[in-house]
Amino acid sequence: MEARHSAMGMWTHSRPEKVCLCPFLPGCPLDVSTCLYIVQHPAEESRVLRTVPLLAACLPPGKCKVFVGRRFSEERNPELAAVCQHSKTLLLYPGAEAQNLQDMNEIVTGDVQNVIIIDGTWSQAKDMFFKNSLFHLPKQVQLSSTPSSQYVIRTQPTNMCLSTLECAAITLSIMEKDPAIQEVLLKPLRALCSFQLQHGAQVHHSKEHLLKCGLYDKPLPKNKRKMKRIQKLITNQKI
Repeated sequence: MEARHSAMGMWTHSRPEKVCLCPFLPGCPLDVSTCLYIVQHPAEESRVLRTVPLLAACLPPGKCKVFVGRRFSEERNPELAAVCQHSKTLLLYPGAEAQNLQDMNEIVTGDVQNVIIIDGTWSQAKDMFFKNSLFHLPKQVQLSSTPSSQYVIRTQPTNMCLSTLECAAITLSIMEKDPAIQEVLLKPLRALCSFQLQHGAQVHHSKEHLLKCGLYDKPLPKNKRKMKRIQKLITNQKI
């Protein structure tokens, strides 16, 4: 357990023993060939309940690398640039040009692949994607269908939006052709949410749910672009 505490760093050391997440982590790191590269918005570093440390604790050293920043370039980030230029790299980001990961036939079990995931709010992720040319080099993929998020202690834009850990769990289960991976990675996330709810946290429904149920208690935006996004959430249109 101490070794796993070390793997999770100060984020785990700050948790009391009675809400320790170590019992919910796999006994040994998952044996995967896929390498995850998390490009993380700086604001995520200060969030107490972020999910990337849980993800990293479940995977072998070197299989989950985190790069923090808003802007990335070949000069400042040569390792990340090399990954973006690699033929075996995929970028998980939805869009018109993205291929559904579940439909890809060229994924070969045991063949080393790289997957880049942007970690931040949806607006932060969008800004990072469009303002970093490096992220336009890999093949862009998306998850064609996803379950409702189990990360219920943080508000999501829509019912189908997932946390970084949940995206990684589904992606790895597809890449490795092993559905059991998803359950292993989601186990500590469920425990985290359960502990928080037992100690005063509230279930956070998505903005989509609150708007449709008339429970959204914040002033509606006056900006026409933002208001259009709100209307799309209510009518189930893709954003």
